[in-house]
Amino acid sequence: MDRAQKASSIEELKGVFAESGVVVVTQYSGLTFVELAELRNRLRKEGAVLKVFKNRLAVKALDGSVGDAGNALFKGPVALAYGSDPVTAAKITAQYAKENDKLKLIGGLMGTEVLNEAGIKALATLPSLDELRAKIVGVLQAPATKVAGVLQAPAGQLARVFNAYATKDAA
Repeated sequence: MDRAQKASSIEELKGVFAESGVVVVTQYSGLTFVELAELRNRLRKEGAVLKVFKNRLAVKALDGSVGDAGNALFKGPVALAYGSDPVTAAKITAQYAKENDKLKLIGGLMGTEVLNEAGIKALATLPSLDELRAKIVGVLQAPATKVAGVLQAPAGQLARVFNAYATKDAA
């Protein structure tokens, strides 16, 4: 890898660290190509990415912004899972780590905050952005539905009373 490629990789990593909701750092030693491809496909379906970068380039891209704790994450063969939604990458990698013992969660970076393995697992339990939006829409629609039901109830009762009188007079 020549200097130009290293410089472009560092710039790409700076963009990843700046724009991603969370960057999950995983150790993938022992995973086969097929297993890594499966994890990449799962992440890609949800709009996240898994990439392998050189540790030295990642540390240079961080430029000391996360301190020694962040730099300590980059030891051994690591892969970075990231996406715009902070929960998606953490959720998918944590689920895959449960299914496959060869993938180990090391920690992650959320802005300038360094997360340990427990922090990533806690983040993985949160609902995704789409799930939160659906819940908000449900909460907003519930009162309107209840109001409509309350307003329809007297009219329905009135119609049943008229029907009862009509059938009584007919009999």
